[in-house]
Amino acid sequence: MQPRITNPAMTVPGAMEALQALTKAANQAASRAGLPEATINLVCLRASQINGCAVCLDMHTRAARKAGETDERLSTLAAWRDAPYFTEPERAALALAEAATRLADRADPVPGEIWDQAARHYGEPALGALVTHIAAINTWNRLNVTTGQVAGEWTAQFAN
Repeated sequence: MQPRITNPAMTVPGAMEALQALTKAANQAASRAGLPEATINLVCLRASQINGCAVCLDMHTRAARKAGETDERLSTLAAWRDAPYFTEPERAALALAEAATRLADRADPVPGEIWDQAARHYGEPALGALVTHIAAINTWNRLNVTTGQVAGEWTAQFAN
């Protein structure tokens, strides 16, 4: 497998720095708000599943495992609604991630009930961090999928 072009994040001046700054800001906000790393990992993986981004699925699965995520949760994430392994706050975050990833799929892309469910579990700072992480992973997914980036090439940092 060969990518169509080098990832634009690496060739467009300032793009990588901007994306890294966005992720850093989201991580800092998540930390301040008490948004669990496990929730962020799940949200990033779910968006990447929807978008079919093999690079992000590979990378974030490795990161989640390294952070202690279980195989049961990772293997059932695509069917989170029907699996008993996720907490109510995680379910709310996953529903928000799905809605924010599939913006064009319905007239009301993020219905009030999805937002309200997330807001029941997360305060505004955590919601801000969550939405920022969702936006960031969707950006990475679009860069990788559009340019045909190959999974596994960037994952040496997660080797045990």
